[in-house]
Amino acid sequence: MTTPKRTNEAPAPQGSQPWLHQHGREIQAFGTVRQFPIGLSYDTRLYSCERLNRILADSQILYALYKKHHWLMRGPTFYQLHLLLDKHAEEQNKLIDEVAERVQTLGGIAIGDPRQVAEITHVPRAPNGCEEVPAMLSRLLEAHEIILINAHDAAKRVMDLGDDGTNDLIVSNVIRTNELQAWFLVEHLVDTPLVRA
Repeated sequence: MTTPKRTNEAPAPQGSQPWLHQHGREIQAFGTVRQFPIGLSYDTRLYSCERLNRILADSQILYALYKKHHWLMRGPTFYQLHLLLDKHAEEQNKLIDEVAERVQTLGGIAIGDPRQVAEITHVPRAPNGCEEVPAMLSRLLEAHEIILINAHDAAKRVMDLGDDGTNDLIVSNVIRTNELQAWFLVEHLVDTPLVRA
């Protein structure tokens, strides 16, 4: 049985209907750069985008680890670490946006699909379950070190190519943020008494 159409319904204006289920062709492939008038050669911009996308992939995994470990904290330091890890996650999220926008500024394509991120990251996969707190903190520190080793090398190489903007982003934002966060984490793994007799 069909429902009769209401006669008092006005047809919707054509411009207000959403265009659902749209499909289009890929207009720029990942790993390519468009020509932008920013005073850097094609090869320099391509290289910088490759290095930034690796930092970006590792940073996205680190962000996800921070959120996971933030949820899974246990024990007497739960509250402090729960808040600290969430703060670090938000700082990583800000870095992710800055690095992705730099890739776009260079004419590249920032890596964003989690499946592709998983393919190129160098951060080892964590277990699906919950680890002991020191193991979770150690895992975060290992990810920071992977990012920092890559960032130091990338900063030097893009500086040699004359990409001052990328060098500045990596040194001023990526390296400094990751070093500071690593310091905050590593101090939670030092076994010192609160008071000495």
